[in-house]
Amino acid sequence: MAAATQEDKLLRMANQIASFFRSYPEEEAVAGIHKHIEAFWTPKMVHRLEAALPGFGDKADILVRRALHTDEPAAESPVRPATRDPQKLGEGASDAG
Repeated sequence: MAAATQEDKLLRMANQIASFFRSYPEEEAVAGIHKHIEAFWTPKMVHRLEAALPGFGDKADILVRRALHTDEPAAESPVRPATRDPQKLGEGASDAG
């Protein structure tokens, strides 16, 4: 069995994000995936996954494909801003700890 490539690992992570958002309405799910990847992934990670996406076929979740091919989602992410955007950390978050 061949070792997983970096692109395989990125796809696995992106599909896990899609699994989390699958219970939301489709447009909110796409927005949530898009915002999460935009906030927490490096541009290099995004570019590597985008470049490899055509070769993955149906192994790539359709929500991931849609999220990566949109500049601005049609809906709001269901995740509150303090959670999806690290630069807003502390806004609405607990000060406990």
